[in-house]
Amino acid sequence: MSEWTEEVALDGSRVNLNGALRGARHVTMLQVLGNPRGDFSQRCQPVTNETLRSLISTEDVGPFRATGLRPALRTLRAIFAEVKVAEPDIHDRLGTAGVLCARFVRGSTSSISNHSWGTAIDLTIDGVLDTRGDVAAQKGLLRIHKHFNNHRFYWGAAFPVEDAMHFEASNDLILEWQANGELGGRTPPVEGTGSLLEFGDRGAEVVALQVMLSQVLRIRIAPDGIFGPVTHASVLDFQARNGLAADGIVGRKTLAALREAVQALG
Repeated sequence: MSEWTEEVALDGSRVNLNGALRGARHVTMLQVLGNPRGDFSQRCQPVTNETLRSLISTEDVGPFRATGLRPALRTLRAIFAEVKVAEPDIHDRLGTAGVLCARFVRGSTSSISNHSWGTAIDLTIDGVLDTRGDVAAQKGLLRIHKHFNNHRFYWGAAFPVEDAMHFEASNDLILEWQANGELGGRTPPVEGTGSLLEFGDRGAEVVALQVMLSQVLRIRIAPDGIFGPVTHASVLDFQARNGLAADGIVGRKTLAALREAVQALG
């Protein structure tokens, strides 16, 4: 092993590591690429969606070969080419724990991991995986994450449950691939629906939602950053209590009402 596997503690500012980038939303992936398979668990299973399978290949991305969505592999190749020039020692030590892996997000029974579409990658350095959830990141990953951001890949160190080994195509990048006709020609996602957060989403925005729901409904919702069944039921409850359309989706009206209810609590 080398100095690049040493872990560096992260502080609260890690939520801003990706700037304006947002990880690809659950609804975006389903609308653009479809459901990878009919059932999920915590273990990797094969993609059974034939249309999605036609967009997947195994290619050389620089330091190793990987299996994933072709536009994602192309982007990873460009990222690793940058890393090779800027950080050659780190580049030559990089490996992967996988790209394509149809499963739930670790610790969830409802949110599908973006690995399921082959648009996310877990990296190793010197064969060592960064420890998930310890709010620290390998020194080498800290050095190279900006190259992923340059190509609009989101770094998982900013997830509510820190996942510094993980990088994934951002929401905007997925939509760009779709607009360019690279994702099988499905109908573009409907814009302007007002959906901000819904079932399957995850991230700091979901944590903030869970905290507000806990305050207003006076129940304990684990702030895990995953919009799963409990958060969905809580949103439905809040909407029903406040005369809002009870669809379990947090749009602008629901969010505004929730913020007003929190303020009223003082």
